[in-house]
Amino acid sequence: MTFSGEPIVRIVDASIFQEDTTVLNNIDLKIEKGEFVYLVGRTGSGKSSLLKTLYCDLPLYMGSIRIAGFDIESIKRNQIPLLRRKLGIIFQDFQLLPDRNVAENIYFVMRATGWKDKAKMKSRLAEVLMRVGLGAVSNKMPHQLSGGEQQRVVIARALINEPSLLIADEPTGNLDPEVSDGIFKTFLEINKSGTAVLMATHDFKLIENYPKRTLRCENGKVIDSAAQKVEPTI
Repeated sequence: MTFSGEPIVRIVDASIFQEDTTVLNNIDLKIEKGEFVYLVGRTGSGKSSLLKTLYCDLPLYMGSIRIAGFDIESIKRNQIPLLRRKLGIIFQDFQLLPDRNVAENIYFVMRATGWKDKAKMKSRLAEVLMRVGLGAVSNKMPHQLSGGEQQRVVIARALINEPSLLIADEPTGNLDPEVSDGIFKTFLEINKSGTAVLMATHDFKLIENYPKRTLRCENGKVIDSAAQKVEPTI
């Protein structure tokens, strides 16, 4: 596949910190618009810290990162919400509001990111739920949904603002293999429409079944499968 224009992510000589500890050193890589990339590594290897740095949940002290048109090393606090509107962020533990139904969970994010027109909100809600295969759950509460359905709601919520990059941290980690496969195929469909995906995962069965470029966090480095073969980390 060929890509054009500015990469969606460019990291130059960056070091990633968790509190006062350096977890990754001297990272140099780029992710192109529309690309699908896995991020792998043992627990504690720096995967989540790297992702959190990308969406400004952890500060960047060394090096430079440009993501979705924003320079992380110089970003102002009031620009961070603008950056996050260009990113869809998906977690393993769903983070749905338990006392609100599916529609209200998604409307909450829409209002927080500047949506005001109720008719447009309703139309966009229906659109993203259909896109993830959940056309008839808008009035259900999170506890009435299966784990796979809850993760699909989270994906729909992440798609609300048509992000140019989805950042997913172990999105299938709490799901059984059959459900994981279905969720993963949803990510592939989203990627086919032009949205870049960066997915942290421990699921090497998925990587084996759907091989893509893989970044491995190991011994303080990020190793790119474009340069060498990545073997499963047990």
